Amino acid sequence: MAGKLSKVNLNDYKPLREVIFDTLREAIITGELKPGERLMEVKLAEKMGVSRTPVREAIRMLELEGLVDMLPRKGAHVAELSVKDIMDVLEVRAAMDSLATRLAAERITDDEIKELRQIQAQFINYVEKNNLQGSIKKDVEFHELIYRASRNDRLLQIANNLREQVQRFRVIYLKDYSSPKNLIKEHEDICDAIAARNLDMAQEYAQIHINNQEKVIIKAIKSMK
Repeated sequence: MAGKLSKVNLNDYKPLREVIFDTLREAIITGELKPGERLMEVKLAEKMGVSRTPVREAIRMLELEGLVDMLPRKGAHVAELSVKDIMDVLEVRAAMDSLATRLAAERITDDEIKELRQIQAQFINYVEKNNLQGSIKKDVEFHELIYRASRNDRLLQIANNLREQVQRFRVIYLKDYSSPKNLIKEHEDICDAIAARNLDMAQEYAQIHINNQEKVIIKAIKSMK
């Protein structure tokens, strides 16, 4: 099993299985553990310097999140990314993002608009420097602020339930996006429409952003096959 998994830093405030769970989930989301890769408890436990029990518990938790598949007679594997999976998640995400962005354009505060602009400036900086981790972090913050500004707790809750699957796609999207200028412009358009309180344009730009993500991700997934 390839990768950079190493001994985990134990956190006194978290049960060991949660520390292992967070470590493995991050490895899957970032692609360190590849789609279809077998998760062997013994090897993972050795790499992380723990016993097999918390590894086994973490793998079960990952299965519940849809990040791991248990295959008959083959054990645990990192869940494959299929075009169908992408379409299912992004269809839901497109509807949610469009609604959240429309509501944000109506309900966002002036201070939140300033914060959104600041996050976007930081996002641009990271994208232009080809800093993937920084770009991912600021992309998450950008969209999370829009959801908070929607002032719809149920919408935010549903988005959180899809968080890990969306994050897995986000890594692929930002890593394989061929035109940083277009990516930056998509965020700028959303930001400008929200700041102008233009509900229709905000919703339309959010839809365009997701549609472009879908194209990039599907192309990247097909190239992995």
